Amino acid sequence: MPSMTATPFSIERLRAQVRGTVIGPDDADYDARRTVMAGGIDRRPLAIVRVRDADDVATVIGVARDNRLPLAVRSGGHSGAGHGTVDDGLVIDLGELTSIDIDVAGRTAWVGTGLTAGELSSALGEHGLVVGFGDTGSVGIGGITLGGGIGYLVRKFGMTIDHLLTAEIVTAAGEVLEVDADHHPDLFWAIRGGGGNFGVATRFQFALQELPQIVGGMLMLPATGETLAGFLAAAESAPEELSAIINVMPAPPMPFIPEEHHGDLVIMALVCYAGEAEAGERAMAPFRALATPIADMVRPMRYAEIYPPEQGGDYHPVVEQQTFFADRIGSECAEAIVAHLAASDASMRAVQLRVLGGQFARVSGDATAFAHRDRGILAVVVTFLESEDERPARRAWVAGLADVLRDGEDGAYANFLTDVGQDRVRAAYPGATWDRLVSVKREYDPDNLFRLNQNVPPAAGPH
Repeated sequence: MPSMTATPFSIERLRAQVRGTVIGPDDADYDARRTVMAGGIDRRPLAIVRVRDADDVATVIGVARDNRLPLAVRSGGHSGAGHGTVDDGLVIDLGELTSIDIDVAGRTAWVGTGLTAGELSSALGEHGLVVGFGDTGSVGIGGITLGGGIGYLVRKFGMTIDHLLTAEIVTAAGEVLEVDADHHPDLFWAIRGGGGNFGVATRFQFALQELPQIVGGMLMLPATGETLAGFLAAAESAPEELSAIINVMPAPPMPFIPEEHHGDLVIMALVCYAGEAEAGERAMAPFRALATPIADMVRPMRYAEIYPPEQGGDYHPVVEQQTFFADRIGSECAEAIVAHLAASDASMRAVQLRVLGGQFARVSGDATAFAHRDRGILAVVVTFLESEDERPARRAWVAGLADVLRDGEDGAYANFLTDVGQDRVRAAYPGATWDRLVSVKREYDPDNLFRLNQNVPPAAGPH
């Protein structure tokens, strides 16, 4: 139970209580460890604890609770709202929880939540096995799994949470629980899509899929309304082995892009066919037929090779964005996307579209805390900021384009939300999903210790 009186926080006492490394403001690596991917965030924790195990996590939770300190949890540091760091509080850094125990014959694996998607995908790939995560190799599996996981295998195998068998969770009371369909089933339901609201995940057990190779990579075409509409139609009608992440954006000055196309609007799609090479090449043909490719890097490969190269350590973009679901995006909307992008003078702006369906849609909307299984497209409208002075105009541009593209109840994907307020969090968890999450939150975190996330407070109203 929470302590009724606060005790003075001592970083020296904390160092004596845990096996992991405690990093304070006077340590050389403090600035690196407090920095997250999102730009414009400059928070200064009292201490960052690189935990070694679930017992360390329980200890840090107890220190935060007893000292009434805000508590952040960091896996890969990719939260768009910067939830992996905090001012004047504690950070649980899961980066050293990187154990991997693969049962090849049983096609399962127990893994630490400090692993990145790229690290785990590479290790599994040595055995011809996969779990689908997102689109970026450096994302921590802890955060992306708890929020859902929509990536290159979503149409063939579903979301990351659809393959989660068991999770080790440390609760706000410091209990270490193994949760699955038979043990703490309400908590197991909630952590599959409900984010970090209910505890700190330290280990996952996944069911694995056999996939020795894929056909995938980047396919870049010139962006016109007609080509974009055709690309979306081809992605919707493709075999469900094929998933596509479609980015409409100015072509960046990358070495493999001809210089005359730098800055031109392009469709930069990352496509993945989960199967044999011959069938994959046939599935790619409709996309290649839409226009002469500017770049075509699609080839047979291991799944882990599809993750794009990472940006340098100094890459911390400041963005304004909105995410939502749509049932479809037709020709008029495709033309609007191209026109709006062409009219903007932002240094970088993009619309990202992920065509869903297939196995993603076969899971019931109430089976997990992710409730949007009937939606056809996940969309993100984003623009980069050079300075905070630009934000009002950039925000208006994003909102204007998002309003054009919305189709039906828009919803939201929690993993793509920034610091946007309670209404958008509610959109991620509509109707009965929200009510059930509130009930689980009230049971496992009644004081809302875990509130640095897309927060579901333990009461009906906003925290």
